[in-house]
Amino acid sequence: MMDFIQINEKDNVVVALKDVEGISAGHKKAMADIAEGENVIKYGNSIGVARTAIKAGEWVHTHNIKTGLGEVLTYNYTPRYSEIKKTESDTFMGYKRENGKVGIRNEVWIIPTVGCVNNIAQIVEKEAQAFKTEGVDVICSFTHPYGCSQLGEDHQNTQKVLAGLVNHPNAAAVLVLGLGCENNHIEGLKEFIGPYNEDRVKFLVCQDVEDEVASALETIKELASYASSFKREPVDVSELVIGLKCGGSDGFSGITANPLVGAFSDMLISKGGSTILTEVPEMFGAETLLMDRCINLDVFDKTVSLINDFKGYFIKHNQEIYENPSPGNKKGGISTLEDKSLGCTQKSGNAPVVDVLKYGESVKAKGLNLLQAPGNDLVAATALVVSGAHIVLFTTGRGTPFGSPVPTVKISSNSALYQKKNNWIDFNAGQLLEGKDMKELAEEFYSYLIDIASGKILAKTEQQGIRDLAIFKDGVTL
Repeated sequence: MMDFIQINEKDNVVVALKDVEGISAGHKKAMADIAEGENVIKYGNSIGVARTAIKAGEWVHTHNIKTGLGEVLTYNYTPRYSEIKKTESDTFMGYKRENGKVGIRNEVWIIPTVGCVNNIAQIVEKEAQAFKTEGVDVICSFTHPYGCSQLGEDHQNTQKVLAGLVNHPNAAAVLVLGLGCENNHIEGLKEFIGPYNEDRVKFLVCQDVEDEVASALETIKELASYASSFKREPVDVSELVIGLKCGGSDGFSGITANPLVGAFSDMLISKGGSTILTEVPEMFGAETLLMDRCINLDVFDKTVSLINDFKGYFIKHNQEIYENPSPGNKKGGISTLEDKSLGCTQKSGNAPVVDVLKYGESVKAKGLNLLQAPGNDLVAATALVVSGAHIVLFTTGRGTPFGSPVPTVKISSNSALYQKKNNWIDFNAGQLLEGKDMKELAEEFYSYLIDIASGKILAKTEQQGIRDLAIFKDGVTL
């Protein structure tokens, strides 16, 4: 293995592939003298400016580099992209739903309208396992602290998220469990859910019945029977929607795991499928690369609003826009937000941006979509699911056990993490540092994910029953 890697021929820093010359793996070394105020170049782009003069061979990190980003900016539409070449179609084994959607799992979900009935939902989940038949993958509940004492956009966000879960095709059947006096009452939630199949979605108000657990179990039995009527059958991969997410990044994330996911995204899009990129604050510093890939002026304008509106969210709360990367990121070798963002956005591959989605909005256009959501792992992953993601791909250099309501596939940026936390990590992109060819590994990863979608393999989060739900909150709690 080489000691250092130069990612782009324009770079004036290299990345250590192992601990060498007093520089930790994943961290940067200057290739030449860099003057104070001069741009530090990585990925072929500036990742910040030198705080002080940096000598060739010196360690380059937070002590001698700072962000070069401004606040709310003005952008120009200068499209520079190539269409992804169409490739041969492919299939996976999925579940065709009556409304035309397709699921990759056949599950029964219990969704509380309000946090007050969380414990009831969990009791029902536990006792409902008696009704799990061979045709039903899982019966599970998704608890959350919201649904009451919320105002305005927060209240609507809760309704959007819960309605998105109710309508998600991985759920063959759903019990919506209400209390009866909450702001997020069932009749109001139904307006967000829209038309629904009464055999698939059922509602129970706990205050309206004498024994809410018994009533819920009776309903779950009916829903499980309905869910068991679905069978896997061949489905074109163009029906797949995959969420793209990263967290606990390190200096290798932008070299291995994120480019691997980007290669997969391009492969899926070439076959007519869709991917969703989110974590808006982690686009800051790389946003123009995405803007230049927008398919038209309308999508460009929506991308500009996506970026500047999120900066406005920081400003409204008197917070530093570029308060990133995290301590774990810095320990792994990431020095500035530009450093992190240029690595993060590689998950999007090279495809044109076809649409920009608001929080809670479903995918409509085939191809690469951008989604309004923060960088927080649980909130962003939930947002991807609500927008229609069947699977969330999560790249990491540090590791995390969290999961989302759908299979959450962890991809390590380095082999050491894969070996140490094999109970968390599903796929090792660190092989790229050991000589594995990107094209070969991308094809292997694509086949692996088709097996995940077809139910031949369960993600580690599924094996361990880890399913987190987090809703974006911004305002007042009564």
